[in-house]
Amino acid sequence: MNGFSGIVSDFFGLIFPQICPSCGINLYYNENILCSRCLLELPLTYITDFEDNIVAELFWGRVPVKHCTSYFFYIKDSKYQNIIHRLKYEGKRNIGTEMGRMFGTTLTTTPFSSADIVIPVPLHRKKLHQRGFNQSELIAEGIAEKLGIPMVPGLIERIRYSATQTSRSRYERWENVEGIFQVRRPQSLSGKHVLLVDDVVTTGSTLEACSNEILKVKGTSVSIATLAVVKRE
Repeated sequence: MNGFSGIVSDFFGLIFPQICPSCGINLYYNENILCSRCLLELPLTYITDFEDNIVAELFWGRVPVKHCTSYFFYIKDSKYQNIIHRLKYEGKRNIGTEMGRMFGTTLTTTPFSSADIVIPVPLHRKKLHQRGFNQSELIAEGIAEKLGIPMVPGLIERIRYSATQTSRSRYERWENVEGIFQVRRPQSLSGKHVLLVDDVVTTGSTLEACSNEILKVKGTSVSIATLAVVKRE
């Protein structure tokens, strides 16, 4: 039966091919999201077990976060940049959820599993309307599923629309996100360890602004997990 189902899957794959978002080749029936080669070569960070890592250092002296990690390196002009671009700009939502599950599996025996709640960095309602979904929420769903922790969107609200951060300097990014978040139901966060999830971290300005709002709620603590981190030269 397994062989037959594989043949059927490959037949439908010829008509409705599933494409590897990284390299663009057709996936075989036993491949999920990434082809075997891209999965094997995925530039994983392997930083989760280290408190002093390249993500954590972005927040030193800026905001007191408990733990920080990222799953893989976002390398400009590489095929792995395509994973994020196809998720965000081509609406390939399953990439977010499945990559979140892969990431979440690596976090199950780490301090990140002690979080009480998973919260995705929110989009402004205008951006959400334009895109139709929040890519960070999809990633957070996958992580939360593997950790067995509730994922609760909507507790943090983006109250001010901000332009894209792509071409801004570090200081301009910080200015661009200052005061853009607010906690909607503080009582739901009181005393909780929050795992804050985003797609990519560059300078950490957005995550810093969001974390600061969460930490205003009595007894809260924040850990940060992003699917990717921009690899610095």
